[in-house]
Amino acid sequence: METNRYFYFVRHGETVWNVENKICGATDIELTDKGHKQAIETGYKLLEEGITADEILTSPLVRASETARHISEITHIPVRIEPRLIEQNFGRYETTARDGSEFHEAKKHLASRFGTGESMMQVAQRIYNLLDDIKKDDKAYILVAHNGIARIVESYFREMDNEEFSSFGIRNCEVRRYDF
Repeated sequence: METNRYFYFVRHGETVWNVENKICGATDIELTDKGHKQAIETGYKLLEEGITADEILTSPLVRASETARHISEITHIPVRIEPRLIEQNFGRYETTARDGSEFHEAKKHLASRFGTGESMMQVAQRIYNLLDDIKKDDKAYILVAHNGIARIVESYFREMDNEEFSSFGIRNCEVRRYDF
């Protein structure tokens, strides 16, 4: 069986809380008008660059699933909700400043659940398992998810110290290719 040795990762479009510098986490926040436009532009960018896939896997949160829907409408790649792609629950930090120094330091504590949330280790387990699954699959994928998930995906592919890990992020609707 031929396996695909790569996939693409896309972060969702801009949300109201991105504009307000708030941590969204597992809170279900809508895209802004700009976020919808970014998603549509991303669909056209994928077409222009000849990027194809058998399936788009998306987080169930509306900001990601709407981004995936727009991309799908343009590229005609079918979309499937993948529950493991849901953003990390940041517990007590949700709604707080994304660039807050306390949150930046807290992300370095990989086993912390932020009170009522989910630890980085728990997120890594589900994302690493998903990546292991698609690595052995015979389909090509585009994953549409979140910045916290992007951090975990990046850590799957390269060594990162705690400072790099806690600082890592990608822009709204940024497209990244990862090779296994």
